[in-house]
This record gives sequence, C-alpha cells and structure tokens, in this order.
Amino acid sequence: MEFLDTLKQRHSVRAFDPKPVPEEVLQRLLSQAALSPSWSNTHPYRIALATGDVLESLRAELYSRFQETIKLQRGGKLAQIKGLLARSKGIPDGDVKPVVNYPKDLQARRVECGKGLYGVLGVARNDLKARDQAMAENFRMFGAPAAAFVFVHEGVGIYSALDAGIFLQSLMLAATNEGLGTCAQGALGLFRSPLDKHFDIPKQYNLLCGVAIGYELDAPVNKFQPEKIAASELMLPKRRA
Repeated sequence: MEFLDTLKQRHSVRAFDPKPVPEEVLQRLLSQAALSPSWSNTHPYRIALATGDVLESLRAELYSRFQETIKLQRGGKLAQIKGLLARSKGIPDGDVKPVVNYPKDLQARRVECGKGLYGVLGVARNDLKARDQAMAENFRMFGAPAAAFVFVHEGVGIYSALDAGIFLQSLMLAATNEGLGTCAQGALGLFRSPLDKHFDIPKQYNLLCGVAIGYELDAPVNKFQPEKIAASELMLPKRRA
C-alpha cells in the first residue's frame, strides 16, 4: 500500500470481528513497528501482547473493574472514600493518572469529537447509563482478538512516552497496511494489577495505554472519523520584529 493511502485510511476502530489474527501476522506488525526511532536508540518501552485465553481473562476482569468504578463514581464522595478504605477493585491502580479536566484550549475539540462519536452510537447527552456502557466497551477492547499494552521506562520520563507514541503510530500504520484495524486506548491504562497476573513486567516500567488490534466490522461506529486539525492551526506564528 502507498504510504499516503495507509496514513489516510488508518482510523480508530470500535467494533471488531472476533476472528483471530494469525500469530505470524501479529509478530510481523511488531517487528515492523520496532524499526521506529527512539531516544538514543534505547527503545524505553515494552509491549505485552494479549490474545486467546489471556485476553479473555483480561477482558472480563477489566470490564468488571470498570463497572465497580462506575458504581463508586455515581455513589458520590462517600462511596469513593468507602471504596478506597475497602481497597475496592473499582479504584484505578494504573501508573498514570487519567485526564479528568481538559485544558480550556483543548476542550472544544474534545467536546466536538465526543458529540460526533455518541451521535453515531445514538447515545443522548443526558443518558448516563448508555454513556457508561459505551465507555465500558473500551475494557472489552471492542471485541478485538488481540491487544497490545504499552509500558514505558520511568527513568527517562516524558521521553519514554514520546518514543512509545512513535512506536504506536508505526504499529497502527503497519496494521492498516495488513488490512487490520486498531484503536489506541488510554482507558486501558486505568488498571495495572490484572496485567501483572499474566505478564512479567519490570518494576521500572509503567503502564501507559493499550491498543486493540483486529479485523474491522462493517459497523456504523467504524464510519465515525473526526476531522483532523489543519496543519496551519498547528503552526506557531512568528514574533513581530
């Protein structure tokens, strides 16, 4: 596939065919993504690839934990305090604090994207139950047959996340080139302990996010593609002399 075609065709997939992706294809994608550049060629990230029974176990536990999280959130401060004291499984134990309040200058695009997505899903703004359920599907990886979880080395701070982002872009483009769909998911960084049960993760590596991988279903939600920002809007103006 021509590079520009690949770049334009990549989009976030939120409904996957459960058909397994052959192991050799997954390994090829990872090998291609590993060609990505990194800080002093250190590649300060590690990948946990989940398929089969491991993925199904994670899918079930992460979904269950998020349901507990919703109960705590909807229960107010008292419920959250009780949950914290009881060490509820609904309390996120991820390494990275999730974004709750977006900065003012970014909020407009976030709202626009949310409206578009929920509009395609048919979820009304005031329908909290439907919104919670839509969010919960993140923890089922939208039915994907494979998921890669990304861990970054704490020793080089933000630069490990930068390098992991480059790796993720390469991985998603490689998947698109193979006729596969992907969805990068920050939500999958909320809970770490379920992953520790299945993978030997060094302590110096922090869970950053996950990415669902699989064959795209012909579903309305997969038609949603928010308009990307124009390059001109990314450019900083020059100072006047």
